[in-house]
Amino acid sequence: MKQFAIIGLSRFGRRVLEELLDTNTEILIIDKDREVIDFYKDKVTTAYIADAINEEIIRRLVPPNIDAAIVDLGDRLEVSILVTNYLKKIGVKEIIAKAETDDHGEILELVGATRIVLPNKEAAKRIVPLLISSLVFSYLPISADFVIAEIKVPPTLVGKSLIQVDFRRKHRINVIAFRKIDVENYALFSPEYRLKEDDILLVGGSEQDIGAFGEVDSLKGTPRLTAIFKRLFSRKEQRKE
Repeated sequence: MKQFAIIGLSRFGRRVLEELLDTNTEILIIDKDREVIDFYKDKVTTAYIADAINEEIIRRLVPPNIDAAIVDLGDRLEVSILVTNYLKKIGVKEIIAKAETDDHGEILELVGATRIVLPNKEAAKRIVPLLISSLVFSYLPISADFVIAEIKVPPTLVGKSLIQVDFRRKHRINVIAFRKIDVENYALFSPEYRLKEDDILLVGGSEQDIGAFGEVDSLKGTPRLTAIFKRLFSRKEQRKE
């Protein structure tokens, strides 16, 4: 059975906890707010009222072999940095830390976080493509280099087979499955399948390639989706330089 520690139960930490409560996992929570701990203590495996700023508390309460630790100490930026470093020092391999800003996230990475969560930024990444393209139905960034999206079949491709369209070579995206616009369940199809006007494609690819495909026959007179994607995801390239 997997074990997780949630250190700090601000908004993000509580949301993660609520999701984990529906899974077969052991959950350890630490927060200095007695009221919050009292609310969840009977729903988790272990609950502690403690201020995680003390390194000894982390060493004493968090098992080093835990599967992952989630750090969300709200606007206590310095404390979240210290706690992340404490977890790194005791040997926790997976440390997911919520950052308030890009700079905060960079520091968290430097001191040991293996994944940074910027809730507002990640929400923007999902919403903006939906706002500016009539073809994009949903959009989920998996990493800085890969996204999965639901895209309505562009009018120019209706009636063509998957072989004719050749998504991988011509558009550099992979079609995973499809569904009808009024149906929730996905289905697989053969290469000979001819695309219909009411088909929604589940596709995977880079942000730029998904963006380029998503603007086909749409966005006339509006900012190009590809250009917006480049601005949204340019920070990674800047950091490489």
